[in-house]
Amino acid sequence: MTQGHNPTGAPDHDVVPGAPVAHVTPADTAEGPGWQVRPASPRDVPHILAMVRELAEYERSAHEVVTTEESLAGLLFGSTTPSGIPAAFCHVIEDPASQDGALAAFALWFLNTSTWTGRHGIYLEDLYVRPGFRGLGFGQRLMATLASICIERGYPRLEWSVLDWNTPALEFYRTLGARAMDEWTVHRLSGAALRELAATGNRGTPQVQ
Repeated sequence: MTQGHNPTGAPDHDVVPGAPVAHVTPADTAEGPGWQVRPASPRDVPHILAMVRELAEYERSAHEVVTTEESLAGLLFGSTTPSGIPAAFCHVIEDPASQDGALAAFALWFLNTSTWTGRHGIYLEDLYVRPGFRGLGFGQRLMATLASICIERGYPRLEWSVLDWNTPALEFYRTLGARAMDEWTVHRLSGAALRELAATGNRGTPQVQ
């Protein structure tokens, strides 16, 4: 996700240098007709998954994507969660010229929690704009949509992670007023380490000698 020309004056973080950029007219920008941001629907799932894979390819992690249409639909629409309530949400921008409902961009997010604020916040998992639609301000429009949800619902924070080598993305987020949380480091348990730790919970309470 790197920057390119943006008619609004701020770089899109998701434009790869050299990638094709759509011809821009006033009606083609994110504010123009036909480019509305809307919540995703079940019919969008194949297009969202395709973009997830495109994003992973850019981030050099395509081999890590094991998501299926079924599992993604379950996350977004609740069919596979224990409560039946969606675990994640998605906003999209549709390509109005498409005959099959193809999407131009998406932002996938979920609610997190802060014990310091005592409130939910939004965590942005993925933000992606397809190459042919970069430079039109779609990344900024999607971010503004999530910021509006935060304000409307009283969520004090919108947070996300950025690869440390993605300098243009970091610069884009700074133009939005975002602050890097450099004092925090992300940790993850997965695979064998996750299974091994889980197994220790089944061994009972150690006896005190």
